Amino acid sequence: MNKLVSNRDISTPEEWDRRGLPGWTYHSKAFLELEIREIFRTHWQIACHISDVAEPGSFITLDICGERALVIRGNDGEVRAFHNLCRHRGARVVADEQGRCKGALVCPFHGWVYNLDGTLRGAARPDSFPDLDKKAFGLSSIETEVWQGFVFIRFEPGPQPPVAELMLPFAGEMSHYRMEEMIPTAGFWTQTSQVNWKSVRDVDNEGYHVALAHPALQDLYGRSYYDEPFVNGVCRSFASCNENGRLWSVRHYLKALSPREHMPEEIKRAWIYYGLFPNAVIAVTPELVQFYQEFPLSTGESLLRGAIYRHRDETREQRLARKLALRIDQQTMEEDVQLTEWSNEAMNSSAFEGFYLSDLEYGVRTHHDHLRAVLPVATLEEPPAEEDIDRLNTAMRMAAG
Repeated sequence: MNKLVSNRDISTPEEWDRRGLPGWTYHSKAFLELEIREIFRTHWQIACHISDVAEPGSFITLDICGERALVIRGNDGEVRAFHNLCRHRGARVVADEQGRCKGALVCPFHGWVYNLDGTLRGAARPDSFPDLDKKAFGLSSIETEVWQGFVFIRFEPGPQPPVAELMLPFAGEMSHYRMEEMIPTAGFWTQTSQVNWKSVRDVDNEGYHVALAHPALQDLYGRSYYDEPFVNGVCRSFASCNENGRLWSVRHYLKALSPREHMPEEIKRAWIYYGLFPNAVIAVTPELVQFYQEFPLSTGESLLRGAIYRHRDETREQRLARKLALRIDQQTMEEDVQLTEWSNEAMNSSAFEGFYLSDLEYGVRTHHDHLRAVLPVATLEEPPAEEDIDRLNTAMRMAAG
C-alpha cells in the first residue's frame, strides 16, 4: 500500500455506521434546494484547465445549479472568472461554450461592452444613462484559484479552505505529472444521466464493485486497487497496472505503456483518482490527466461534465497508450452509468431499507459524512415534511454549534 495512506485517518469498521444517507434525500426537492445553496454554490468547482484559456481573450462558459460562469484570460495574462450576465438586463454576455474574443466582450442584447478584466468599457447609447462607474458596473467577479494547471471557481464563500491548502495531502505526488504543462485533447464533454447526483458519487467513490462490474479495469490492475476515505474534503484511489492482460484493449495498452522518464518509480504505472468534495475527480494515468464532475439538474437528473488533457510532447507509443486508456475508461463509464441507474431506482422502492456498507466502502460512507456535516437534516432516517426541511436543517446546525 502506498505510503500516503499511513498519513490519513482511516477509521476501523467498528467506528462507523454501515448505513448511508436515507433514501428520501435522493428524491426530496427541498433537500436538493439545500444541496444547491449550501454545497454546490459554496464549494470549489473545477471550471477548466489553463490551456483551455491559453491566449488573451480566450474563454469558456459553464452553467452550474442556476449560476452562469465565464472564465477568461485577460490581456495581462491573468485568468479570471465572472458571472456570465450583463449588468444591464442580465443577458448572457457570452453565449458560446468556448472561444476567443478580440479585445472586448459585447453583450448581444443591447451592446454593452466590457474589457477583458471585467470592467465596463461603455454602455450603448450612453447619453440615455447617468455616468456609470466602470468598476461598479463591471461584470460581477467569481472567486477563482488556479492550482497545478486547473482553474477552480466558487460562487459564494464557503467552508473549504483555498484549493492549495485543501489539496495539500496530494500536492507532491500530483506535481510529478506536470499538469500545468498539459494541453487539451478534444474539448469538454457533457451528457445527462437520469439519476440523482449522489448516485453518481456513490458508485464512483468505491472500488468494491470493480472486480465484477468492470472487467477491463480488473484485467488492468486487479487486486492492486484500493480506496482511501474522504478526509477534510479530499480522497484518493490508487492502482498499479499489471504486467499482462487478457482483454484486447488491456493487452495492447500494457504493451504500449511508456512511463515518462521523470516519474517516480511508485507511480510510473499507476492509475490514480483524486476526489474533491462534493462532486469532482481529477484522474491521472501515465499518459493523461482528466477531470470529471456531476451537477444536479433535478432530483432525478444530473449533468456529467469533463475534459481530457495530454502531454504536449507525447511519443507515438504514448499517444497509442492514451487512446487505449481512454477506450478502457469509456467502457468503464458506460458500465458505471448503468450501475448508478439501478442504485438510484432503489431509492424510491418501499422494499429498500437503505445502504449496508462493506468495510471496503468507506469512500461512500465518508462522502456521506461530509454531506451530513453540512446538511445535518440528512441524519434523519424518516423523511420530514418538505416544507420543514430547511427549518429543521437550520435548527440542527445551530444545535450542533
